[in-house]
Amino acid sequence: MLHLVDASFFVFRAYYSVSPEMTDADGRPVNALYGFARFMGDLLERAKPSHVAVAFDESLSSSYRNDIYPAYKANREPAPEDLKQQFGLCRQLCRLMGVAEYADGIYEADDIIGAIATRMRAEGHASVLVTRDKDLAQLVREGDEYWDFAGDRRFGYHQIEEQFGVRPERMADYLALTGDAVDNIPGVPGVGPKTAAALLRVFNSLDHLYDNLGEVASLPIRGAAKLPARLREHREAAYFARRLTLIACDMPLAFTPGDLVRRAPDVPALESFYERARFGPMLGRQAQRLAKALAE
Repeated sequence: MLHLVDASFFVFRAYYSVSPEMTDADGRPVNALYGFARFMGDLLERAKPSHVAVAFDESLSSSYRNDIYPAYKANREPAPEDLKQQFGLCRQLCRLMGVAEYADGIYEADDIIGAIATRMRAEGHASVLVTRDKDLAQLVREGDEYWDFAGDRRFGYHQIEEQFGVRPERMADYLALTGDAVDNIPGVPGVGPKTAAALLRVFNSLDHLYDNLGEVASLPIRGAAKLPARLREHREAAYFARRLTLIACDMPLAFTPGDLVRRAPDVPALESFYERARFGPMLGRQAQRLAKALAE
């Protein structure tokens, strides 16, 4: 099965959970690299994926969404310099592990994952989305799985609504209505998660909702009488927000299904890589196990 990994969450998580005193032979921090290496090794051992790709974000401020809306993600602190350096090492690690990795200066990791999942679905491949980002739930379809690896929780297509409030196909519209504080996206004032979820249980999409505003006032939703006027007033804002919340599955990304086939790790190169990082022998032994398992 195809596993698509949202790398940024796991790199950031490692950076803030592993001691910054962990340094390589040259004294450079490698705490994020270590945590990410542990995660990737454990993922490959547990899941044994036949196809896998890891998507990285190149920058928090260079995507096409920033061109549309300069305040997009402006509420986030820039990544520390020592973390930025480790992202490059994490990408190198993936290649040594025999795993395809992708990043783009214009599109985000979510878009990369969306493009791969969509095109591979047409080839008959279901996807496991390894992430904790609710935005990626919009990609899940029948046969796919959302895997919160860190929380050890898995959700299939029919469980997404129970977990996140709406069906996967409506997640981008849901976030357009509620806004997304994490990404600094404003929504429709006064429309919170419960109201947005209730609306999208009745209406199939943002378009369907706005085409039938006259029906909203009679719905059994708190404050329904005032909702049509509020939605009408902020219509442009809702549609603008959806341009930001919708994953760009049609982004140009050069890959073939064969590129995603998991390859054997380069064990000697990985052992040398780990030795320079002063990680000790444990990860090297894991690399040997991964290579042996693929050869069997």
